[in-house]
Amino acid sequence: MSQLVECVPNFSEGKNQEVIDAISGAIAQTPGCVLLDVDAGPSTNRTVYTFVGPPACVVEGALNAARTASRLIDMSGHRGEHPRMGALDVCPFIPVRGVSMDECVLCAQTFGQRLAEELAVPVYLYGEAARMDSRRILSAIRAGEYEALPKKLKQAEWAPDFGPSSFVPSWGATVTGARKFLIAFNINLLSTKEQAHRIALNLREQGRGKDQPGLLKKVQGIGWYLAEKNLAQVSTNLMDFEVTALHTVYEETCREARELSLPVVGSQLVGLVPLKALLDAAAFYCKKENLFILEEAHRIRLVVNRLGLDSLSPFNPKERIIEYLVPDSGPERGLGDKSLRAFVDEVGARSAAPGGGSVAAAAAAMGAALGSMVGLMTYGRRQFQPLDATMRRLIPPFREASAKLTALVDADAEAFAACLEAMRLPKNTPEEKDRHTAALQEGLRRAVSVPLTLAETVTSLWPALQELAQCGNLACRSDLQVAAKALEMGVFGAYFNMLINLRDMTDEAFKDQIRHRASSLLQEAKTQAALVLDRLEARQE
Repeated sequence: MSQLVECVPNFSEGKNQEVIDAISGAIAQTPGCVLLDVDAGPSTNRTVYTFVGPPACVVEGALNAARTASRLIDMSGHRGEHPRMGALDVCPFIPVRGVSMDECVLCAQTFGQRLAEELAVPVYLYGEAARMDSRRILSAIRAGEYEALPKKLKQAEWAPDFGPSSFVPSWGATVTGARKFLIAFNINLLSTKEQAHRIALNLREQGRGKDQPGLLKKVQGIGWYLAEKNLAQVSTNLMDFEVTALHTVYEETCREARELSLPVVGSQLVGLVPLKALLDAAAFYCKKENLFILEEAHRIRLVVNRLGLDSLSPFNPKERIIEYLVPDSGPERGLGDKSLRAFVDEVGARSAAPGGGSVAAAAAAMGAALGSMVGLMTYGRRQFQPLDATMRRLIPPFREASAKLTALVDADAEAFAACLEAMRLPKNTPEEKDRHTAALQEGLRRAVSVPLTLAETVTSLWPALQELAQCGNLACRSDLQVAAKALEMGVFGAYFNMLINLRDMTDEAFKDQIRHRASSLLQEAKTQAALVLDRLEARQE
């Protein structure tokens, strides 16, 4: 799996297109870097760039962008709605795939040190890279902004982490660090800047200060006015969208606006957004409005509509959702992304992987998909109208399980590869032997966990499949029969894979526990599959 780090440098220039394009070019021309998004704001006088690549490449890309900015941006005359303290105001590194937060901290440290040495400018570390608690939050470092820097840099407590404690008028100071995925989300209001800011103060975690905290955890907020759009915005940063969700910020802003008799007229996402954030919002609105929407594209379209994400400019999911821009499998396509013919050919090749584990996962995934198909062939048809509520309940588990089982096709092959890698470790010294043993045992645990997850996932589907066998569209009888046997076959494959990987494990208690669970899951699969077939045979045409 290729490593991917996201870098989101914010430069204090949002009006001069030549400068904006020059910084874009510096990033795009850096080997290994893929520029995903450039979001310029005239009123904020700020441009947010989003690019990805391996750790070393993104550090180099950020440095190239900073070198370009140092020639073209002069902070001494900068004015804009967004808080800022430097030409390159902030440059975070975010783990996307195959990279730990610690590795992103290292990226920030390397970037900060090299930037300070090359340009002789002050650099601060924030977020997960911060060296002191008082500098973890960006707004704390940026307090007073560019204008306060000459005095601030003379104070011992504000000595930069890298570079000189001297004011550089053309540059200011830069903050760099590592953090989770931040979502920049602005809600549009037909109001004044002051009214928007009042709402932001009520919502943001910081609130109005220590004695007046705001409503939403992990949310920063400010109110401003966009002259070019003739509206105000409650501008928020969601520091952790799994703590406070996108739709929560929007709904709470709407509630606050209603109390002030102000209209909300859509919203705006700045930069990219994780797919999960939009799907979480879709789940919220589906539940709130009792909607039954299965297709991912339709769920995203619902969110775009409910949040008004296209109110200021078109919202193209293919250009704004990071997973759509950077596929999970990277340059090398995973097994799940291959055509059926290519997958079958790879299974049949002279290689131990993909093997029985991947085939078992693929079979189970197709069994779950057949369950979904039968549910959809029943739902929405006039003759089965009394079953609509039942199908709305039964279909989603099959779809979710199918996606999860499909992912296990690759996971099994990757677990096998990890075991092989551990086996190849040297064993020449006692220390090397210990490392070899520990790595192999960890690899075997992973190799056991994949088929165990497969079997557990299938087991969760049996009640739904039994119900579908009793009332689903009987024209799909054979499809349900195949589904039952495909799911059973998946558990058989998982059972044998667990046994073979347990053979070389040294933890006897763990081995006994897994053997017992595997036998139980296999027996359950045999019983449940037979019961599905019996029920289908008993039903009359």
